[in-house]
Amino acid sequence: MDPPPSPALFDLTGQNVLITGASRGIGAACAIALAQAGANICLVCRPGSTNHDTLHAIQALANVNVNVVHCDIADLSAVKGLFDNALHAMGGTVDILVNCAGIQRRSPSVDFSEQDWDDVLNVNLKACWLLCQAAGRHMVPRRRGKIINFCSLLTFQGGLTVPAYAAAKGALGQLTKALSNEWSKDNVQVNGIVPGYIATDMNEKLLADAVRLRQISERIPAGRWGAPADFAGPVVFLASRASGYVCGELVVVDGGWLGR
Repeated sequence: MDPPPSPALFDLTGQNVLITGASRGIGAACAIALAQAGANICLVCRPGSTNHDTLHAIQALANVNVNVVHCDIADLSAVKGLFDNALHAMGGTVDILVNCAGIQRRSPSVDFSEQDWDDVLNVNLKACWLLCQAAGRHMVPRRRGKIINFCSLLTFQGGLTVPAYAAAKGALGQLTKALSNEWSKDNVQVNGIVPGYIATDMNEKLLADAVRLRQISERIPAGRWGAPADFAGPVVFLASRASGYVCGELVVVDGGWLGR
């Protein structure tokens, strides 16, 4: 069978997306890009959140639907019911899961608190696992689905003063591959996106440190920090038919940092 014309490979019309961490930054850019490609979006928002920028941006688009389900990703008991709530909001089907929510805690490792460790591992790893597992239970029997996990340069590197983040993101990369090994045969593609140094709120401390900012900037071959808009193409690719034979990959979007 001949493939469809290449533009049609990226068409997400009628696909239902559940995305976490889309209130700002990379997640917001990804949610809007997926909607622009035709997907219906289910946004996960904290209870009581007043940031509705992403919601309003998608509502302004024609021919797509957007829903909101409320959940604090740090509340694992609430996360366990999140996928079912999204299924209900989306009419019984979720075709694409994007795990973009994450938190950061910085401290010298000798002083890093157990509470910070637990908080980071719960949000950046365990919540992703719970959502991936719920998505697999839905997608595998249907023999169709896409899961996209947001990893990090620290999936491959250790970083400085971020032991919990490095541990969580390293494990998330391996979880992505493990699930791909099981579910690729069922036409469920599980992949990751690996951001480099991106000018978002998560990196505000680095951006405010003149010495580290200069050191990092000089090492990026592209000559600039990344922006949330740099993830529109990669996320649409991994969510679409264009990546139907891409399984267990960690797509690095870092301006050449890892190749330096």
